[in-house]
Amino acid sequence: MAEAELKNNYLSLYAQNADWKERVLKDDCEIVKYQNDSSVRIWYNEQSESYAPHWHTAMEVIMPVENYYDVITASNSYHIEPGEILVIPSGEMHQLIAPESGIRFIFLFDLSVITKLRGFTAIQTQMTTCIYINKTSFPQIYDDFYQLFVQIRNEYFSLNELRELAIYSHLLNFFILYGRNHLNNVQLFPNVRIYKQQEYLQKFNDVLDYIDAHYAEDLTLDAVASYSGFSKYHFTRLFKQYANTTFYDYLSYKRIKVAEQLLTEPELSITEIAFRSGFSSISTFNRIFRQQKSCTPSEYRSYYCKMQP
Repeated sequence: MAEAELKNNYLSLYAQNADWKERVLKDDCEIVKYQNDSSVRIWYNEQSESYAPHWHTAMEVIMPVENYYDVITASNSYHIEPGEILVIPSGEMHQLIAPESGIRFIFLFDLSVITKLRGFTAIQTQMTTCIYINKTSFPQIYDDFYQLFVQIRNEYFSLNELRELAIYSHLLNFFILYGRNHLNNVQLFPNVRIYKQQEYLQKFNDVLDYIDAHYAEDLTLDAVASYSGFSKYHFTRLFKQYANTTFYDYLSYKRIKVAEQLLTEPELSITEIAFRSGFSSISTFNRIFRQQKSCTPSEYRSYYCKMQP
């Protein structure tokens, strides 16, 4: 379907089912307002309003239809043109700058329903910063990416039965396509002989599964290196190449992700959540949580409660 025809269709849908409301920011956190017990929110957006630096628990996707859209993060700036897509990972601090006129789709996804799937952790390690999708950055699979998000937005506005299930099936296909493209096109271990690459890749996939199973324990670099079969020195270097972060930074990242989910359970105390997430003290938990999320665990829980219908 041509974009001009899409525009007319969505203008009609927008007029009939206008659900755009101002995006609610509390300090530097956005309160994502899902609807009807859904975990997906997509806006047909033609507002020219810009937004100060903020973060949210949802993964955000921006897809301009007419005119550009600017996004600024701590590490980069993105000038997104029609036909391009920007994927902003959950928790990423970002600023939105809209032109005086324009149209874009804005997607918000709650990923908590899929983060526990086996293999997803390996993809998350490659999605710690924004993914800028255009014909240059992903020449071989750009069309596949674009069509997946077109299908997602069509499902969302179709109001068909099982639309959310269909949306998440397309979203899972996006993650699979992205993950396989990364593994097939990036030499993760440049100093390792070609015939050993797949073996090392499997070993570090197993390491992530091991961390997923034992994050709440007193995991040490020595213990995990021993599990992998590498010396501490080689494990440290190879893990950084594989995950693009250090072992201890990744372990903290994993534990905070677990804590985020536990904080949605009101019967658990902050202290209990800290220990169940693998932190040895409440002070360490609070410090690392603030470093990663720019708020305290209590503030995060408060934001989450406000997001609920």
